Amino acid sequence: MSNPEPRRDDGLGHRRRPTGNFVDGLRSMAGLPRVIWVLGVASLFNDVSSEAIFPLLPVFLTSLGAPMRYIGLIEGSADALASVLKVVAGRWSDRGPRRLLVVGGYAMPALARAAMAAALAPWHVLTARLLDRTAKGLRSGPRDAMIAESVPSTQRGRAFGLNRSMDHLGAAVGSLLASLLMLAFGQTQSSYRVVFLIAAGIGMIAPIVLFLRLREQPADMADRSGSFETREPGSLRRGYSSYLVACMLFALGNSSDAFLLIRAHEVGWSSSHLPLLWTFHHLVKSLAAVPGGTLSDRHSRGVVVAFGWGAYALTYVGFGFASERWQILGLFLAYALYHGLAEGAERAIVADLSDRGARGRAYGLYHGLIGAAALPAGIGTGLIWDRWGPTWALGVNAAFAAAASAVLMALTFAGPLRRGPAPVR
Repeated sequence: MSNPEPRRDDGLGHRRRPTGNFVDGLRSMAGLPRVIWVLGVASLFNDVSSEAIFPLLPVFLTSLGAPMRYIGLIEGSADALASVLKVVAGRWSDRGPRRLLVVGGYAMPALARAAMAAALAPWHVLTARLLDRTAKGLRSGPRDAMIAESVPSTQRGRAFGLNRSMDHLGAAVGSLLASLLMLAFGQTQSSYRVVFLIAAGIGMIAPIVLFLRLREQPADMADRSGSFETREPGSLRRGYSSYLVACMLFALGNSSDAFLLIRAHEVGWSSSHLPLLWTFHHLVKSLAAVPGGTLSDRHSRGVVVAFGWGAYALTYVGFGFASERWQILGLFLAYALYHGLAEGAERAIVADLSDRGARGRAYGLYHGLIGAAALPAGIGTGLIWDRWGPTWALGVNAAFAAAASAVLMALTFAGPLRRGPAPVR
């Protein structure tokens, strides 16, 4: 009798069956559970709606008489609120139905965007934006916990990769739609309101799809190989805290992509062409997310994420020294390596380091603390940019990313993330 084919360790203490080649991994996307596709479709329509509004919002606020500091107040307070709610909602979702939080978390933004269309004063926009970010805080942890618990550990990378791919595809379509609608309706305040209403209507498709098609995974469900875990009270595993520290270190250098668009404008990209560059950026990220997630299912996720963070560091150095338009275009293409390698795998590691029954809490802490770190990252980048210029500002971002990559490599090969095979709980 021949010996069974050996299984490999994923670098985080979980053993996995060898998968086929890379093409086979991509083909297996069609075999992912329905819940993955349903959540992906919701992410797509939500991001079409969001990105059709986001590039226009600063100009719309200015037309309402808002000063620049008020714009900063809106975005800063909205992100801070979302970060707190991500932690709270993650804990809630471990105790009750996640489906309600996810459906509500996609319905509220559509209502908020419709309210923006009716705004007559800057504080109206602030209220609507807070409602929008409240919804993001409610849905992020429960949604990711549902994704993680709907597939075996050997498919988590591609499952999260698919979700991120559809998210970025929606963002590309949304930014392109905004450009086309503004060309059709003109650059007037009433035109902004029409675009916001259209975006709100598109965004409402997401909760409708979820309400009709999303079903929560039964607590005791298992796949044919028995690789799903039984639902029971769980805990965060050894290495989770160390991994979260590495993620926060990276987040301190992960400033807003708005700085990259400003840099592109400085180098020579006109305001009319920036939306096209932004669309291209999201399209490339969408194409890179699925292969990157699949790669993390076949190799150590920690190594894959570390290489993604390293790609981020090199790209930001390039943005700091770029002087030609074609260099900016090439750097946005290279920037997709970070998103493709890291985004899906980062979230899969969170599931690998937490028990079922603690996944909502794990994702809530992950999203909340990463979101909180984004605020000092943005403020710090802006201050350094104003004082010493973009080369130094983007170089500091790159240094944080490189340090985080080195820390994660150390954790994977010589720290708490390096451990022998352990039973999946």
